[in-house]
Amino acid sequence: QVQLVESGGGLVQAGGSLKLSCAASGLTFSNFAMGWFRQTPGKEREFVAGIRWTGGSTYYADSLQGRFTISGDNAKNTVYLQMNRLKPEDTAVYYCTAARQSPYGSTWYATSSYDYWGQGTQVTVSS
Repeated sequence: QVQLVESGGGLVQAGGSLKLSCAASGLTFSNFAMGWFRQTPGKEREFVAGIRWTGGSTYYADSLQGRFTISGDNAKNTVYLQMNRLKPEDTAVYYCTAARQSPYGSTWYATSSYDYWGQGTQVTVSS
């Protein structure tokens, strides 16, 4: 009965920032991880960032060049994605995801590594 509830998407001008939130419930596994993917029409779902709940190790898509930061709040069971210096090409539906067993290495990039998905939140960056 894992549930992931996303919020924080919206419209922002290029160069601006947004902070996405994903409130999770039912994740009681010892080595679970959470992350963010994004998807635009006609493209495959693309990995953005991931975090291990225990220890807090993070993993990012190289293409983001440090603009995005993932973090977690254990007390609130919530994962965040801070997005800075947004570009029009960042426009996408952003999905929160969770894995019962944390990915490692390149498996962070694979949608098949994850077990649960939120409904997505639209991020639109205007030029």
